[in-house]
Amino acid sequence: MGGLAVAAPGARSAGQLLLRWQLAIVGALIVLAALAWWSTGARMAGMDAGPGTDPGALGFYVTTWLVMMAAMMFPSIAPMVLTYARLQRRRRGGIAFFVAGYLLVWTAAGLLGYAVIKLGRDLDGGFFAWHNAGRWTAAGVLAAAAIYEFTPAKYACLGRCRSPFGFLVTEWRDGLGGALRMGVVHGGWCLGCCWLLMAGLFALGAMSVPWMIVIGVLITVEKLLPWRGAATGVVAATLVALAIGVAAAPARVPGLTIPSSHAMEMMR
Repeated sequence: MGGLAVAAPGARSAGQLLLRWQLAIVGALIVLAALAWWSTGARMAGMDAGPGTDPGALGFYVTTWLVMMAAMMFPSIAPMVLTYARLQRRRRGGIAFFVAGYLLVWTAAGLLGYAVIKLGRDLDGGFFAWHNAGRWTAAGVLAAAAIYEFTPAKYACLGRCRSPFGFLVTEWRDGLGGALRMGVVHGGWCLGCCWLLMAGLFALGAMSVPWMIVIGVLITVEKLLPWRGAATGVVAATLVALAIGVAAAPARVPGLTIPSSHAMEMMR
């Protein structure tokens, strides 16, 4: 055969089925993310898109937050889900449990954020209003997110997110319960990787779809770009530029809605 390896018909058929299954998974994630983006835009239409906006009632916030996470995170977790599917292809129901576990962690994080925001708004006495400390707090959060990019904690968490096979080999558990557990564990690493980027989203405007896109792109870049050092540099430089812009000339930051004193009073 001239030294060329020829795959057996059965192996070729299995490989084609696996490829189709993987394409179906990617397509499903893309469709779900697109629907989530559409739903998020519809739910946020007409809402205040600036920093310090009221998150609304708990039910509205939780459902909106969950849809936001699907829109922002599904593209970046696609390699992890594909690798999981490749390793357990005979038990396809596990994918839904894996993704559910992942979203469960982010939902818990969202609830914690909601409690912090509500408690802060009740107790701060207007201290964090934009024209008091709000502007500088927003710039500080963005600067902190840039610094966090170079910390050992970020390095460790991002490493787990960028190595699907290594993560699954070390954390593998059989069954649907195992899939849920692995999704939770992966969600924990992802939360450790991205929590300050999400804080940056709140600093810029949590109800702003354009800022959601910016933060979602940064998360995708640092998780999927092959050159990790370059990806980290791009993300950190973007955050530093935003921090400087918010601190020095917020009116000139494209897309930033500056809360007016009247609006802040209305929100309170």
